[in-house]
Amino acid sequence: MISAIVDVMAPKPKETICDPACGTGGFLLATHDYIAKHYKLNKDEKRFLDEKALRGWELVHNTARLCAMNMMLHGIGHGDDLPLIVADSLASHPGEYFEIVLTNPPFGKKSSTTIIGADGKPYKEKETIEREDFWSTTSNKQLNFVQHVKTLLKQHGRAAIVVPDNVLFEGGAGETIRRKLLHECDVHTLLRLPTGLFYAQGVKANVLFFDRKPASETPWTKKLWIYDFRTNKEFTLKTNTLKRSDLEEFVKCYNPENRHTRKPTWTEKNPDGRWRAFDYEELINRDKASLDIFWLKDESLEASDNLPEPDIIAREIVTDLQDALAQFQLIADDLGEEE
Repeated sequence: MISAIVDVMAPKPKETICDPACGTGGFLLATHDYIAKHYKLNKDEKRFLDEKALRGWELVHNTARLCAMNMMLHGIGHGDDLPLIVADSLASHPGEYFEIVLTNPPFGKKSSTTIIGADGKPYKEKETIEREDFWSTTSNKQLNFVQHVKTLLKQHGRAAIVVPDNVLFEGGAGETIRRKLLHECDVHTLLRLPTGLFYAQGVKANVLFFDRKPASETPWTKKLWIYDFRTNKEFTLKTNTLKRSDLEEFVKCYNPENRHTRKPTWTEKNPDGRWRAFDYEELINRDKASLDIFWLKDESLEASDNLPEPDIIAREIVTDLQDALAQFQLIADDLGEEE
């Protein structure tokens, strides 16, 4: 999946690339490999790629160590000077801007910090990020990362960010952020993913692609192209693993050489097409400007013989119950804080 995302983003020599939640460095390493393999770099371009092109932030120290090791093994950085910052990237703007931002922020509804009180008991303090360069104040980490990614881009810079479904339909701050994003950026592509690819099994995710644009009275988003890679798709770690070839149709439909000449695979005569465009007016007039859009028929709902295997259903039920319990725990923690 990371390889396909990098392929459609098509980074170039001398471009700067950032991942504000880089984990072990998957996006940064894939970008480094892509540029090294697709271009005959001169000495100056090679040095720039190794020492200046990439920048990553990671909050968890143990994960950052693995990222540092991966960078060293790829020849990224200069001696002990690695393009990796161990810090919370959401806390403030770094003062740097990038041509490309690729990121898969950590999944979680809310941000919180555990604090040990004077009585020795742990308390959780919700972190609501307040920044003047954000459109809306919220404790939803994914919504904050969407806003943060926009602020990191240079004018006409391009981004790909993995987000859970709630970013596409949540009201309140979510609606405000979506409307602002559609107006101020060119939100051109949405890739809807099967469950369990980036997050835990059962959690639905998407990849949102957008370009930052200059200030304008008219909205920059003209059409949002959606590729449904979720409906009637099932991948597992053992019996049916995801392969790069499975994403070939998406890469072809995205048309990275010239995405302004795209053609839909969905038509009224071909209702099973997975690639379809929606105009700005249609998007903005949807309830809460929701981007949670489907049109394909789910075969598993139409015929009992198409249902997943019992063990898959059982695992999904367990995951749903665990997710529900985690959400109730957050609610209980919030009520405890208020008391």
